[in-house]
Amino acid sequence: MREYPFECEDFDARMRELGFSGWGMIETSQIVFHPEVRHMCEVNRCGQYAKTWACPPGVGSFEECRAKCLSYPRALVFGGCYELEDCFDYEGMQAGHRKFAESCRDLHALLTGEFLLLANEGCQRCKKCTYPDAPCRFPDKLSPSVEGYGVMVYELAKAAGLIYHESSETVSYFGMCCFK
Repeated sequence: MREYPFECEDFDARMRELGFSGWGMIETSQIVFHPEVRHMCEVNRCGQYAKTWACPPGVGSFEECRAKCLSYPRALVFGGCYELEDCFDYEGMQAGHRKFAESCRDLHALLTGEFLLLANEGCQRCKKCTYPDAPCRFPDKLSPSVEGYGVMVYELAKAAGLIYHESSETVSYFGMCCFK
């Protein structure tokens, strides 16, 4: 079993270079799955339900998603924390989300072996997703939504020893990479 999902001399330095503010390793058996989290997707709280291969129902059923994660023994949980002008800074939240998505794409390029990378609020790779009319253009680069898999992000961060929310002037995004 590999210690990390990619090889490098200084793992911590590389994660900082990628733009992540925190990370930790867990066993996938520590991941808490909640049907209620998946239900938030189904009532379209973020507006992505049935619009992308990275979100439900495109990712599969709650049970299928849970089984996919648990088919890997370990997970790297990572987060990015981004400054806001105040707690109503929507543009700052969107900018943080774009930076986090870029960091996730950069991480994806480094990953080796068999893995499953889940990112906060799903894949942002294409301007317009092919869902449901055609297969994903980049299935080998798809980063499904952590929440779409039914994972309670707060509990995921806690299990990995990460701070979920720093202050009212920051926004945090999380992802995880399950690997063999």
